[in-house]
Amino acid sequence: MDSHTTPPTPERILQTGMGFWASKVLLSAVEMELFTELAKHPEDLDAITGRMGLHPRGARDFLDALVALGFLTRNDKGIYTNGLEADLYLDKRKPSYVGGILEMANHRLYPFWGHLTTALRTGEQQNEAKAEEDMFAKLYADPAKLKEFLHAMSGVSRGANAAIARRFSWEGYQTYLDAGTAQGDLAAQIALVNPHLKGIGFDLPEVGPIFEDYMEECGIADRVSFVGGSFFDQPLPKADVVLYGHILHDWDLEEKKHLLRAAYEALPDGGSVIVYDAIIDDDRRQNAFGLLMSLNMLVETQGGFDYTGADCQSWMKEAGFQETRVEHLMGPDSMVIGVK
Repeated sequence: MDSHTTPPTPERILQTGMGFWASKVLLSAVEMELFTELAKHPEDLDAITGRMGLHPRGARDFLDALVALGFLTRNDKGIYTNGLEADLYLDKRKPSYVGGILEMANHRLYPFWGHLTTALRTGEQQNEAKAEEDMFAKLYADPAKLKEFLHAMSGVSRGANAAIARRFSWEGYQTYLDAGTAQGDLAAQIALVNPHLKGIGFDLPEVGPIFEDYMEECGIADRVSFVGGSFFDQPLPKADVVLYGHILHDWDLEEKKHLLRAAYEALPDGGSVIVYDAIIDDDRRQNAFGLLMSLNMLVETQGGFDYTGADCQSWMKEAGFQETRVEHLMGPDSMVIGVK
């Protein structure tokens, strides 16, 4: 090392290694709906302590940690207010709320990720399956948990869903199928921006009532309908465009290829499949979120993993798609498009 070169510090190592401290502070604040309360009325320390049921020993440090992290502000009179991001995205009363995925992270993912080392050494998922329970079967059997899960999926996907609705060239198409639709936010965003289209949400039958309620809320129930079924057990409904939003990464390689073949069979000549996830950059050096999401699939699923755009394009071509391309959406998310 040159004598004039500044030596590295351990700051980034310590910040990353202890990153769960900051994460859990934010998750607990979301769990307690702190940001929703402060959006209604900013308060001082004593008022928040009483309203949130906090113990005085930790309350001040908790709130000031959120200030230091940039999620709250505190003025000279000691009044705490939401930061700009928290006010827009963590107030449950706003349609831009993305806290659903954080609620799920707090309730489920946080404890499961404590077993990442075991997952890395065994290749086995570390969630409910450790008790020989099927994660999706358990979620879908409990209406309250299912609704929370589907709402979480909508929140984390909203920005990318809206981008697809606006950026994809929908002019030459009349129908679309959102496969693995969950609450139906992707199907809804497309319909809201493209009034000439009719859509179908496809998912397990238990999702139907939640999906249909959401379409009613969005005022598009006359143009977007629900079909119940499993994309592993039956052909997909026919449509001009088939979409898999945050779906492909849940499954192993053969299952991924099955889903792309199913899309190919459901499409007419000239139809398109759109796949989007936190697509990893082809050199696997830049999209840290996509790589961490892939590790989350290790913890959460039997064989799921995230993938590069080049990977997905090769699977699409194997399924029969002639033209493929990758387009960035927002943040870590990109879409891979295949044309039949």
